Amino acid sequence: MPHYLPAQIGMPLDEVDTPALILDMEAFEANLQRLTDSLVGRDVMLRPHAKSHKCPQIAMRQIALGAVGVCCQKVSEAEAMVEGGVPDVLIANEVIGATKLRRLAALARQAKITVCADDVGNVLQLDKAAAEGGVILDVLVEVNVGANRCGVAPGAPALAVAVAIAQSKHLRYAGLQAYQGGAQHVRAVEDRRVAINQAVGYVNETLALIAQAGLPRGKVTGAGTGTYLFEASSAVYDEIQVGSYIFMDADYARNEWTESGIPRFEHSLFVWSTVMSRARADVAIVDAGLKAFSVDSGMPRVVDNTQVEFLKASDEHGVIALHGQSGFALGDKIKLIPGHCDPTVNLYDHYVCVRQNRVEALWPITARGALW
Repeated sequence: MPHYLPAQIGMPLDEVDTPALILDMEAFEANLQRLTDSLVGRDVMLRPHAKSHKCPQIAMRQIALGAVGVCCQKVSEAEAMVEGGVPDVLIANEVIGATKLRRLAALARQAKITVCADDVGNVLQLDKAAAEGGVILDVLVEVNVGANRCGVAPGAPALAVAVAIAQSKHLRYAGLQAYQGGAQHVRAVEDRRVAINQAVGYVNETLALIAQAGLPRGKVTGAGTGTYLFEASSAVYDEIQVGSYIFMDADYARNEWTESGIPRFEHSLFVWSTVMSRARADVAIVDAGLKAFSVDSGMPRVVDNTQVEFLKASDEHGVIALHGQSGFALGDKIKLIPGHCDPTVNLYDHYVCVRQNRVEALWPITARGALW
């Protein structure tokens, strides 16, 4: 089957085929600048998370605005970033398995690579892979600061992993990975603040023991779009790992932002869809369904129309309840704001980059499907 592109450079947006993943360049660039401006005067470095965009072109634009590098979740994502010119990648995750560890060591010969560990056994595996690959790997201890996902318990358990790293011949202890992912979509500002204050407490407890053991402090890295100014203001975090700020999905929009200090970023990522059936007067059926966007964080929203409701999705269809609203004629094209940007991006081969309703570029989503 020949590879088909949904758009051509210079094409008006109305002519772009659907479904397509649209990146509004003006909103995207405003978001990049807004984050940069919000960090002026704060003693933290920016390391955006590339799992959100999976695109070296975006990563390089983030680096051009001062980011020290990017984060990834998988070795394959990191490979895509390094191949695309990114010189410094943190795999903010554990890497398990001989094949992945060999690839990790090989990648560390091409760029600065840091990885996380939360288990002494994995530290031994990392040391062996680094030795066989002829590299020294930087390793962070991932500490569970409230997300209850990966991460060793703070305090003495985290210290034990740090000591194991420091004693390894082919590893360098680099600090702590302390991401409170569970706080990012907590709606109330004060509840998010409380969660991050608790995370800071766990980090400080661990840092105190690390200092007592005579280990270097290393860096503390973490944070996300929903809380990053809380971590940046803590005097504890050295790096922030924001990701979704460049796109802003429908679920993030449900957070409270007033009084947080965190700027309200603009929606820049849209699923472009076509009304394909009006057989019933009360609904419009569009050609974008479960294969066009992720629904783990809820259904998408129709842009600029809060009166209609995206009711449900099947594989290839979406059902929009019109609630008496006019428009939505057969063939009309509409923008949908996805509920969750990261897994939605992973469904597409390209961003259709649009400026003033005209296609400016097609950026490949190089790390699409990079799950291993």
